[in-house]
Amino acid sequence: MATTTAPTVKNRVDGFFEITKRGSTFGSEVRGGLVTFVAMAYIVILNPIILSSGVDIDGNSLGFAQLSAVTALTAGVMTILFGVIARLPFAFAAGLGINSFLAFSVVGQVTWAEAMGLVVINGLLIVLLAATGLRRLIFEAVPIQLKIAITVGIGLFIAFIGFVNAGLVTSTGQASPPVGLGTNGSVTSLPTIVFVLTLLITGVLVARKVKGALLIGILVGTVIALIAEAIFPVGASNGGENPGGWSLSVPALPSQIFSVPDLSLIGQFSFGSFERIGVLAALMLVFTLVFTNFFDAMGTMTGLSKEAGLADANGNFPRLKSALIVEGIGAVAGGASSASSNTVFIESGAGIGEGARTGLANIVTGLLFVLAMFLTPLTSIVPSEVASAALVIVGALMMSQIRDIEWTEFSTSLPVFLTVTVMPLTYSIANGIGAGFIAWVILRSLSGKAREISPLLWIVAVGFLIYFARGPIEALFA
Repeated sequence: MATTTAPTVKNRVDGFFEITKRGSTFGSEVRGGLVTFVAMAYIVILNPIILSSGVDIDGNSLGFAQLSAVTALTAGVMTILFGVIARLPFAFAAGLGINSFLAFSVVGQVTWAEAMGLVVINGLLIVLLAATGLRRLIFEAVPIQLKIAITVGIGLFIAFIGFVNAGLVTSTGQASPPVGLGTNGSVTSLPTIVFVLTLLITGVLVARKVKGALLIGILVGTVIALIAEAIFPVGASNGGENPGGWSLSVPALPSQIFSVPDLSLIGQFSFGSFERIGVLAALMLVFTLVFTNFFDAMGTMTGLSKEAGLADANGNFPRLKSALIVEGIGAVAGGASSASSNTVFIESGAGIGEGARTGLANIVTGLLFVLAMFLTPLTSIVPSEVASAALVIVGALMMSQIRDIEWTEFSTSLPVFLTVTVMPLTYSIANGIGAGFIAWVILRSLSGKAREISPLLWIVAVGFLIYFARGPIEALFA
């Protein structure tokens, strides 16, 4: 009996996730899920750093330990849910753009509970748009050239994130040039050198088509980091006070591995912002959240699906409607747990680069996030500088799709160029998409191609104009 049951279960899992159909294997899915988690694990530390630094209008802040627990829990639950329903290898976690917006803009006007209530409303609106099919219609109205540009832009963006997190690209503190190489133009810090070594080792493994290249590179880089810190202790960066230190976590074997999570922040949200700051001001905040959430996720899923080879000729991918609905639920869950809106993470590309093609990889990543809730000290072993090497490799792989862009017609090439460049330069996927959409409808229409533009694209372009001008609009009505 045991000999016939095991293959049946395996076949059912294979059929449910379409592992063989998508050209993957169980081993590739497990490795991919593990690599995605390693590439994303920094969010368990970074999200609490960002959110706990925000002091709300009543002078209150959120606790680091509680934030770390709900960050890991929400990411784990949403990643598993997306894997089971959408069956795609796109992992979830707290979106870095929205958490910064909450910490540094929103809570100056409302309480933390009210800010999270706005995130919940944002998520409910996105679910409504997805359930009615409007979000899919907008997704499908985007021309294929812009979809490819979004993929290429995200590749450049994800590599730029890797360079910044590794300390290879740093702020000069000057108006011109605003960024520079390493420390005072030199790559001399120990963490950045470890990043370069990890990048080269991983690059060689990928070039030689070694199975598990990204995972092996991360593991080797972590060992190098542990040895380097033990011999030449540089410690933590401490927010830039120690420029040569590790940015988020110092690679070292933790003295304590297990910790009981504090989940007291779950359910701490309120809809009192409409009364506190007025309906119009609250709606403008919700509008900003929806636009950022909506198009960041759309762009990320477009890029990841093309990188995984799951997109069709028009850039659409399997179970699109389900994916869009669950992504909206991630925003609701993030607000309800005080972890901030959870959305698809571009670091999922690391797992896709490792071979992940189905939702089974998400199950692996999600379970590791749930486990990380109890093993928070252990997640700090892999420094962000090592994980950043994987991001740069994935960025290079995604950038290769630039070969499919039509550069011969300027009414196409300029919107594409703006999409690709504005993303990393403004540190926002939504900004890049907005610049590309607006340029596309203006240039194409004034070049005699107005009939080729979907009416929905016009509406979205106008929405982006409002989004980019929201500051003066808020001031006008205030």
